[in-house]
Amino acid sequence: MDEVDELIKRYGLEQDLEHVIIPIHDKDGHTKRCFLLKRRFMRIVYPGEHYVDYPLTEVIEAAVRYPDLLLSDALYLMHKESGTGYEGVPVDKEVREQFDRGEK
Repeated sequence: MDEVDELIKRYGLEQDLEHVIIPIHDKDGHTKRCFLLKRRFMRIVYPGEHYVDYPLTEVIEAAVRYPDLLLSDALYLMHKESGTGYEGVPVDKEVREQFDRGEK
């Protein structure tokens, strides 16, 4: 969990014994908090009984970089940018098109 602790310090996140807490600011300036369980992997379940187990470090990065998107879409964009995309994973069509046009 050293990598998780490093991300917490880098992004100024909070934590408790069981959660990484990510502050998310909305358009109106209100702050909400996203609680992620401190587990090695987080399973995202997609339609059609498809699922992917993502490392917690990737989930934290995606939530911090794309707080306004669904976590599944944020993970897709992060992997697409790095060239390690999960091509078989469903993602919002609009998000995919925006990324392909270079808008994200």
